[in-house]
Amino acid sequence: MGSTFLSEFMMISNINTVLFIVLLIGLFFVINKIKKSLNFTKLMLVSMGMSTILGFVIQYIAKFPKDPTQISWLKEVTTWYGLVGYGFMDLLKMLVIPLVLTSIIRVIMNMNKDENLGKLTSRTILMLLGTTAIAASIGLIVGNLFKLGIGTKVVTSTTEIREISSVVDTLRGLLPSNIVASMANANIVAVVIFAAFIGNAIKRLNKKYSELIRPFVDLIEAFYKIIVSVSITIVKMMPYAVIALMANTIAQNGIESIFEVLNFIIALYVSVIIMFVVHLIIVTFNGVNPITYLKNVSKALLLAFTSRSSLATLPVTIEALTDNIGVESGTASFIGSLGSNMGLNGCSGIYPALMIVTIANMAGINMDFSFYAMALIVITISSLGIAGLPGTATMAVSVVLSGLGLGSYFQLAGGILAIDPILDMGRTMLNVNGTMTSAITVANSLGKVCKNEFVEDIV
Repeated sequence: MGSTFLSEFMMISNINTVLFIVLLIGLFFVINKIKKSLNFTKLMLVSMGMSTILGFVIQYIAKFPKDPTQISWLKEVTTWYGLVGYGFMDLLKMLVIPLVLTSIIRVIMNMNKDENLGKLTSRTILMLLGTTAIAASIGLIVGNLFKLGIGTKVVTSTTEIREISSVVDTLRGLLPSNIVASMANANIVAVVIFAAFIGNAIKRLNKKYSELIRPFVDLIEAFYKIIVSVSITIVKMMPYAVIALMANTIAQNGIESIFEVLNFIIALYVSVIIMFVVHLIIVTFNGVNPITYLKNVSKALLLAFTSRSSLATLPVTIEALTDNIGVESGTASFIGSLGSNMGLNGCSGIYPALMIVTIANMAGINMDFSFYAMALIVITISSLGIAGLPGTATMAVSVVLSGLGLGSYFQLAGGILAIDPILDMGRTMLNVNGTMTSAITVANSLGKVCKNEFVEDIV
């Protein structure tokens, strides 16, 4: 009875569990002590350094197990660390729906007569899909250069492939047939569509019934201010959450499992770096100094890297675009919201492309020009309905493989799927950077970038 109480209810049945919980709390005290002497970016880097060391210390004490899930105290430690790290992500997710809903309504109802919502939407989608196509091309090229899948040991997977959906079904699934259900399922595109209808209705009714709808308009303005204030409060907790998140990722993945697919890990991060440089080039063409850009959006990139959730990072992404880059708040909210649910450069672009090359080589499938062309089309189109949440990259891969007729070979990816969190960090960071790059490009084309004191180094 006592043993079950400690091991299954309290999740504290070993002295190592207590030791590492106390160590985590001690690191929190260190962060609290030094936070006033460091700016937020430096504080985040210190947190990441601490968490990396902590993760490897946990692995060392556990004697670098092949399967960390088989060690009970290690499972207990990661569960408690998850309370802090994933709890923080839950708080960020809490903000997403109210922030997106109010900000989109606000931007549309405050639009001038000569501003075009259709132009904003079409340019945003074109930019997101365009960068995803570029990312997929880079993935296909790098995958072949690294000869992924050639001579690789076949490992089966218990992950089931997702049933393929047609483009029509995918697009219809984005519509808000039940707005409450869409909010509950974090269907951001549906929320944006609903908010757009509300905003347009307010804008239209304002001509004849301005006094009647004034209370609702004031409510939207007030609630937007409140939710932004709540966002700032929660974001201040980031350095603490990063320690738990990063340490968890390292502790949960055995060192041996990482070495087995090291070639794929390197290929993915090389692809991420190349695409990141492409993003910086695009940013530079839009008149923003790339060094200043990196400095001003580092908070969002670091959170994306550690949290592995584009959707959870959305409030910080919008904050970075508005407060540090000068993108008009409504435009930043609109593009950021769409970018968290489609056109994810890392998860929906690079990753499926690398997996296609890997699995095709493992299965002995000939890859010619028509194969690559079809892969590029399928990857780009399928990126429309992939939400920015941990694990959705696997769905992106399954959809792409099914679209190419390779669904039966999905089990060959088992070894790669086992270390997905290591890959997901870089993918998610690229997702968020792609969204911010798209936001700057679209906003600049519409004259919605305020090149003021926030962007002090314009090229």
